[in-house]
Amino acid sequence: MTWVKVCGLTHPADVAAVVESGGDAVGFVLIPSSPRFVTADRAAELAADVPGHSVILTLDLEPEQALDVLGRTGTDGIQPYGDNASAVARAASDAGHLVLYPLRATAGMTLAGLPGIPLLDTPSGSSLGGTGRTFDWALVEGLKEEFVLAGGLSPENVADAVVQVRPWGVDVSSGLELAPGRKDHSMVADFITKAKST
Repeated sequence: MTWVKVCGLTHPADVAAVVESGGDAVGFVLIPSSPRFVTADRAAELAADVPGHSVILTLDLEPEQALDVLGRTGTDGIQPYGDNASAVARAASDAGHLVLYPLRATAGMTLAGLPGIPLLDTPSGSSLGGTGRTFDWALVEGLKEEFVLAGGLSPENVADAVVQVRPWGVDVSSGLELAPGRKDHSMVADFITKAKST
């Protein structure tokens, strides 16, 4: 059964919708430039009653800073971006946290030896991700390692993505939104059902 993370959450009702619909993880963006930004204190509030994984997205933190934020937010997972991403991922993994390691999908890519579960997203200039656009899934067909598929997923295409790519997990944000940071609860339920039943 496909693991599902819904990211970019900013409101308690949206977190509850993910949990009630059977999502495995929720994601909180602690990157100030994002339209889905929440503070560490807000992430702690949102994550407080989540039974599954709670993942924070960070940018350019040092490993010790990242571990401190994980502790302060009470979250158990991290998706690190920036120059220190590898060091943060290793430190978090060594401390027993879930690590989603973001990569831009490219032809012939290898996933062996990465510090965490690879999260494959759409290449887009300097963008960190969250572009709302898919990439050519043929690029990652046949990969043997577990990975999470991201980039432009929605209730309309997630079943096709799971059938074609057979990822370990899927990650969605803008494809379920009414506005940045606000989710459509019926779309959340539809997405999770289709991802898990395909």
